[in-house]
Amino acid sequence: MHYRILIVEDDEELGKQIVGHFREAGFDPTWFKNGDAALMVRPQDFDLIVLDLMLPGAYGMDVLKHVRQEADVPVLVLSARNETTDKVRALELGADDYMTKPFWPEELLARVQARLRRPVLTRSGVIEVGSLAIDTVGRQVSIGDETVELTRVEFDLLTALAKRPGAAISRTWLVDNVLDPEREGGTRTLDVHISRLRKKLGDVGRTIATVWGVGYRLEPQST
Repeated sequence: MHYRILIVEDDEELGKQIVGHFREAGFDPTWFKNGDAALMVRPQDFDLIVLDLMLPGAYGMDVLKHVRQEADVPVLVLSARNETTDKVRALELGADDYMTKPFWPEELLARVQARLRRPVLTRSGVIEVGSLAIDTVGRQVSIGDETVELTRVEFDLLTALAKRPGAAISRTWLVDNVLDPEREGGTRTLDVHISRLRKKLGDVGRTIATVWGVGYRLEPQST
């Protein structure tokens, strides 16, 4: 399979280097050199996005917001900004990974390949992560042959985590996009729902990890 990779990077030499490594690895890279161009594409047309933050045109964080509003495609941020606040902000906005410059191209390629190998299968509206199967149309969850009864909020939380296994999903994003802050409360209520969800999933519930200072992550299960 030729994975389509979108690269948003304004550095000419670095961009050429990344494109070359990705082509050698069998990927199909598309390279844009400014944020405005990245806002014009459909992120769902790509399998993964490598995104710089300091771009001419639209700022990288704004591109990240746009991507997350449109699709669940994995996003790897590649930036010279190494402050913790930038990393946390990128994760809160939906980045799946964050690498700082300078970096080894081999490490970037390894991280991209690892992300693309995440054991997630989506077929006919069913998301599969290891033994966990989520029927997004019938709104049913099963572990192996056993059905798990979940509330609406628990189901939506699990689905949000399962769409991007291995990625840290911020509590703020989950509150804003899964809970109704006006009716269902904020982060404290979210933590209660996560606790109940873990219990209902039994042993699989332990794969919902807490990412301190950010939110939660569904760990990919070995099959």
